[in-house]
Amino acid sequence: MDDEASRRRVLAACAGALSAGVAGCNVEQSRDRGTDERTEPPGGADERDLDREGLPDERPPGPVAESVADRFVDAYDDTIGSVAQLQVFGSRGRGQGTGWVYDDEFVVTNQHVVGSASEVYARFPEGGWTEASVVGTDVYSDLAVLLVEEQPASATPLALADSDPAVGREVVAIGNPFGLSGSVTAGIVSGVDRTLPAPNDFSIPDAIQTDAPVNPGNSGGPLVDLDGTVVGVVNSGGGDNVGFAVSAALTRRVVPSLVDDGSYEHSYMGIRLRPVGPLLARANDVDRGRGVYVDSVVPDGPSQGVFEGSTGETTIEGVTVPTGGDVIVAMEDTPIPQRQALSAFLALETRPGDTIAVTVLRDGAEQTVDLTLGSRPDP
Repeated sequence: MDDEASRRRVLAACAGALSAGVAGCNVEQSRDRGTDERTEPPGGADERDLDREGLPDERPPGPVAESVADRFVDAYDDTIGSVAQLQVFGSRGRGQGTGWVYDDEFVVTNQHVVGSASEVYARFPEGGWTEASVVGTDVYSDLAVLLVEEQPASATPLALADSDPAVGREVVAIGNPFGLSGSVTAGIVSGVDRTLPAPNDFSIPDAIQTDAPVNPGNSGGPLVDLDGTVVGVVNSGGGDNVGFAVSAALTRRVVPSLVDDGSYEHSYMGIRLRPVGPLLARANDVDRGRGVYVDSVVPDGPSQGVFEGSTGETTIEGVTVPTGGDVIVAMEDTPIPQRQALSAFLALETRPGDTIAVTVLRDGAEQTVDLTLGSRPDP
């Protein structure tokens, strides 16, 4: 194809975002991608092709760069047939969102898209609206599964990534922002192992951060790499160029249980935690930035009699700081440098009923205690 036709194709697939906000929520954001124009250096072709040491420039020529841009188009073409627009009706009125094909019958979306729904309808790019039913939801991961029996032949299952994507990996978010069906936005993975809020002061661990714009209506849609593999389920946006997705790893754990049982049981320790910041480390004579501090133990919870919470407090630099609690530094030989690591370990490596070895700092010394995990309470 000629350059102009190729350019139009890329722009059609990766259009700039509309006025933006939390996906399915309300924070406004915008994105201006601008242009990237290159000019030939004054010395002409000979100077252009040499680096500063006089060696040939190894940068790819124009046609190779063009093929990289085409990969965005290919990723869209390979996945769009499996992405559904959702219309939701319930006690809160009418809502919208996105879902994607998990297998021949089931579609994955966000819990916050369909959690209060009495009726749900799905529409794929090929075909009209078809009725869907909610099979299972999990508020603590913000994931839900729909049964959609009437799927077109083009709606093939999308593969979930085996591991978190590398930071900097190019990705696209496919969905229906503001009801604009079949939209795509492009960006990179900005970070991994992020923590998102969940009910009851719990959190969604191992989330993926991206600068691909996400807006109301994108919720539940796939965040895919350029091979068309789902690296996350779009959850929210927090501001300019900041979006989040539930990781493929957590999706892989939760969705089969939603399909089979309609719910998912999360591991539960029954403790309240604090980060080990500089003042808390000073007050408790522990290394800064190492571990997670146990501030209190929930009565009659799994950790009662296993961990010790705060026994006192002191004032440092005018700030009241708790003292005397355990500092968790490892779980089953996995280092726990901060709270995100603890949450990810519980979510991805354990199940309720498991007994795990936990290494703590107590009274200035390391010791190991055994904890049998419970199930997280209903929100």
